[in-house]
Amino acid sequence: MAKVKKESRVKKFFGEFKKFITRGNVLDMAVGVIVGGAFTAIVNGLSNFVLKPLINWLIAALIGKDGLAGAITMLSPAYAEDGTIDLAASIYIDWGSFISAIINFFLIALVLFSIVRVINNIRAASDRLEQGLAAEGNEKKAVKKIKKEEKVTKAQAKELYEERKAAALAEKALADAKAAEQAALEAKLAEEKATANTRLLEEIRDLLKQNSAK
Repeated sequence: MAKVKKESRVKKFFGEFKKFITRGNVLDMAVGVIVGGAFTAIVNGLSNFVLKPLINWLIAALIGKDGLAGAITMLSPAYAEDGTIDLAASIYIDWGSFISAIINFFLIALVLFSIVRVINNIRAASDRLEQGLAAEGNEKKAVKKIKKEEKVTKAQAKELYEERKAAALAEKALADAKAAEQAALEAKLAEEKATANTRLLEEIRDLLKQNSAK
């Protein structure tokens, strides 16, 4: 008996785990992580092997120096045994890496913005399609119901549906107009009441001034 319960718990656990990993959100997240990692590698390669050398060369050319020494600001140099500067042990500002990191940020932000925009457009189109299909399905059900209740042809039932739909829309528009009119009237009454209260306060103030003057 205990063994059967243990097996059922194991099956339940793996069943719940299967549902979890096959959810749309989890799969989307996994795909996003993989694609994001691959894209990050591409951007880092572009930055380190293409942009950074070009930026360092441009900085050195603007300063008028040759080599990597023209692209960095040395703060505390360390020298190797042969008298050359040991960059690994030195303290310096690498302007090329800094500018390259900024370009990386804007590149990734631009690509992510483009991806999110495309996804939002796809979702909006999908939502519009679903709403259209739902409305079409509701229309078919309504026409079928009218045909059955009124005992008319499909074309006549569709005409009745369109007439009732137009009447319902007109009634809704009339109700909305009445509600807007009522709201405007209430706002006007509230404004008049506030004005009356203001006038009353002004009269009380004037009376108090007169009494204090006497």
